Amino acid sequence: MSRLKEKYRNEAVPALMEKFNYKNIMMVPKVDKITVNMGVGAAVDDAKAMDAAVKDLSLITGQKPIITRAKKSVAAFKVREGMPVGCMVTLRGDRMYDFLDKLINATLPRVRDFRGLSPRSFDGRGNYTLGIREQIIFPEISYDDVERVQGMNIVIRTTAETDEEGLEMLRSLGMPFREQ
Repeated sequence: MSRLKEKYRNEAVPALMEKFNYKNIMMVPKVDKITVNMGVGAAVDDAKAMDAAVKDLSLITGQKPIITRAKKSVAAFKVREGMPVGCMVTLRGDRMYDFLDKLINATLPRVRDFRGLSPRSFDGRGNYTLGIREQIIFPEISYDDVERVQGMNIVIRTTAETDEEGLEMLRSLGMPFREQ
């Protein structure tokens, strides 16, 4: 069992039940899935950019990403319908907990001038979105092998009803939020 999943069961669930007065253990919010998305605008001109992004994302998440394609043609961006414009991975189960553990304990501390995550990035339903500017902060990525620095979006979807419940659940897992 994952280290973070154990921490959730043994520490976070009892603390959340006490704080929010849940009557049933099934009412306690949990992490449902994590979606990692990497938009590759350079793939319009250079097909190798997409291959590099897919390789980096599969190294980071441990799962093969799917390639997302443009839904509409946009002449200003030189994009036609059906062209590859990004890649994404949806993580669930043990891989999700392993990725979140790695994100909290290894990756975020490597960010330059890191002062904590903003607690304002919740969507109103307890889901948290985080943007990363460089993929090189992940320990699996070798700085010498990177062809182009690429950013990504990480969406942590929870079963929480409100932002307060989601914030408290992620904070109890060790997510480094700064004070409001």
